[in-house]
Amino acid sequence: MELKSVREGDHNISPVLPDDVKNYLIDIDGTICDDIPNEEPERMLTAELYPEALETLNRWYDEGHIITFFTSRTEEHREVTEKWLKKHGFKYHGLLLGKPRGGNYHWIDNHMVRATRYKGRFTELVEREVKIEVFQK
Repeated sequence: MELKSVREGDHNISPVLPDDVKNYLIDIDGTICDDIPNEEPERMLTAELYPEALETLNRWYDEGHIITFFTSRTEEHREVTEKWLKKHGFKYHGLLLGKPRGGNYHWIDNHMVRATRYKGRFTELVEREVKIEVFQK
């Protein structure tokens, strides 16, 4: 996939994906498998897979979307995490470790960000109008 080159005046700015490609950041624990805390890494390799997650994420990958796992697991958990993902056949582009723990995330970015809270099932995504917080003008 090719990123669109973007220029603003005399400077390059961050590239932009084509409109039909989504850049998914997916949590691991409690989203694609059992919720395993970092304090129990011995359970990470045997975490129970959520089959709908595997099917959905691999379909999105095959459709050309970017799949990156973004997890609160730490760098010391990289090997076991990659082994578990491979064991279950997940297709993905990247693995980011060290996401802050504790939830209540508020993401601020210069790019469009959409958030979807996982509530127990991977289904088709639907659009809804919701109340959001924005910066004052």
